[in-house]
Amino acid sequence: MDGLMTPLATVLEAVPVIATAPLTLAILAAFGVLLAAWGAMSLQTPGLVAARLGTYTSTPTSLEDLELGLSFGDRVLRPLIDACARLVLRYTPGSTVEGYRRKLILAGSSAGFEVRDFLGMKGLLAIGMGGGWLILGGAAQIGPSPVSVAILLAILGFYLPNVWLSRKIKRRQNELRRALPDTLDLLTICVEAGLGFDAAIGRVVEKRDDELSRECGRVLAEMRMGRSRRDALRTLGERTDVDDINTFVSAIIQSEQLGVSISRVLLTQAEQMRIRRRQRAEELAHKAPIKMLFPMVFLIFPAIFVVILGPALPGILKSLS
Repeated sequence: MDGLMTPLATVLEAVPVIATAPLTLAILAAFGVLLAAWGAMSLQTPGLVAARLGTYTSTPTSLEDLELGLSFGDRVLRPLIDACARLVLRYTPGSTVEGYRRKLILAGSSAGFEVRDFLGMKGLLAIGMGGGWLILGGAAQIGPSPVSVAILLAILGFYLPNVWLSRKIKRRQNELRRALPDTLDLLTICVEAGLGFDAAIGRVVEKRDDELSRECGRVLAEMRMGRSRRDALRTLGERTDVDDINTFVSAIIQSEQLGVSISRVLLTQAEQMRIRRRQRAEELAHKAPIKMLFPMVFLIFPAIFVVILGPALPGILKSLS
């Protein structure tokens, strides 16, 4: 008992000394804070096993972190488009949906953009334009009845994607039509060099980068998956809906059935496509003067009359008066 009381008495005697020395007290406090910080850091640092497991496993993230990691379109626009798509699909006939699906295929849409997304965009644009004008027009009291203008804008917004889709189809078909003669020339060269038709299509996919080469790549992929050449080429004609491509597909299928040399058919088709391309260029050249007539009559001629007759007009009016 006396052995235990002796160290306690020594500590109690040292407490007043420590309390009367501010520098010593500050050093001890700082040392305690450092020890606490070191302990907290050591607790947060993973051990050796956890560190090794962390290199092979991903750290689980919360749902909030996953949502914030998405883009604005995925977080905001995608739910709105899905909701509008459900609303539009409820009142859209099946034949109309199939027609939109056909148009999207002709426009060259990828697998990520489907009829549901297109209808959702139509509904979102209609609700956005109509509702936006209804809110702004009703708040500012501008123009005619906000409700009638909002209805007209909603109808316009619902049909604007149709105009965009039609223009995209036309632009893609023009690109396919322009690329067909050069593609046929390359196919003819490859076949005459000794390659098979499938290998020639592969060379076209490798050497060219346009809409037609991508469609040829799809045809080649279908044939590699076991589909017959005839069916793959017919599907190509259905996906493009271009008269020149349909003619080429029909010639290839007929030559395969009759046993005619494909190189001769390709050579004939290439010559015909070059002639058609030149004829289309001449047709556009003949249409140019007619298209220039309206700007000349309504824009250029009035400016010329103002420049020529402007200085003499005061004298003419003075002599007539």
